[in-house]
Amino acid sequence: MKKLLNILTAVLLMAASTSCEHKDLCYNHPEHAHKYHIRVVADYRYDWEELYQGTDWQASWPADYTPYDDLRPDKPSGLRVVNSNAEGNSNTHNIQPDGGTVTLYEGLNDILFYNNDTEYILFSRIGSGSGATTRATTRSRTRSTYMGSKYANEGEETMTPPDALFANYYEGYRAEKVVEPTVVEVTLQPLVFTYKVRYEFAEGLEYVSMARGALTGMARSVLMNTGETSEEAATLLYDCEKTDFGARAFVNSFGVPAFPNDHYPSRAEGKHALNLEVMLKNGNMLSFDFDVTDQVKAQPHGGVIVVKDIIIEGYQDMQGSGAFDVSVNDWGPYQDITLPL
Repeated sequence: MKKLLNILTAVLLMAASTSCEHKDLCYNHPEHAHKYHIRVVADYRYDWEELYQGTDWQASWPADYTPYDDLRPDKPSGLRVVNSNAEGNSNTHNIQPDGGTVTLYEGLNDILFYNNDTEYILFSRIGSGSGATTRATTRSRTRSTYMGSKYANEGEETMTPPDALFANYYEGYRAEKVVEPTVVEVTLQPLVFTYKVRYEFAEGLEYVSMARGALTGMARSVLMNTGETSEEAATLLYDCEKTDFGARAFVNSFGVPAFPNDHYPSRAEGKHALNLEVMLKNGNMLSFDFDVTDQVKAQPHGGVIVVKDIIIEGYQDMQGSGAFDVSVNDWGPYQDITLPL
């Protein structure tokens, strides 16, 4: 009898233990782990310029230029995912550049993807709900010596060139409640492009100690959702590197104003100018202006801009000739200003 009681006790203990284990398994059943989540798998298009009406630079790149592929932007260090719904709610997720898991709202979501490692770009959200758009611009910058150009549009704000920017946008993505996150593949497209600017000297380069420039008539901002640039134009201020042929700069921009990414529109007659300021070894400064409208119009999203035959006729008289104007002034500093958004 005692042996039978021991057996019954053991059976009851086993049953109790099994009941507890079953309860734990039930509590953690996959049904209770369903979420509206996705696993983002991201890659990037590393183009620094796009061919439209100008030269096919990738096919005919000069051997004495910086290698074409060296101008491609680096891989971003992080990715931002912003999802919103029709009720005006939004969430921001910062994940690894190659992707990660994010949670969405039930039903339809608009999802904006862009790199989160920019320094000079400023973002502003326009509207609310699923119709909201995000605009990227850059910081205002002034330079005391830059007084504009007779070849440029009037009233342009001077700004800092933007950082590399990639983006993509999914409108009306329907989130499903699943156990394992749904894989969503996305290729982020470039929204910032590069102009390789070459200032080629014919005489007087030996008198130059430093150089910097300006490119006018560039888009002030870009819509992240569509890639369309703003109609407002801005002038980009930048430093130059002195070279054996003169000076050069690699200037990032959103491209020309009022330019969709998918086609070249008919647009108003905008102007584009290059400015070059050089500090001479005797402490004086010269400023040169060039009309580069035709070159930029043929290259709305990056490319190569060249101005030639720059002349400093003498170290003492500092006279110039050719298709530019010359003035003398003191070298002034940049001043960056954050725009109110």
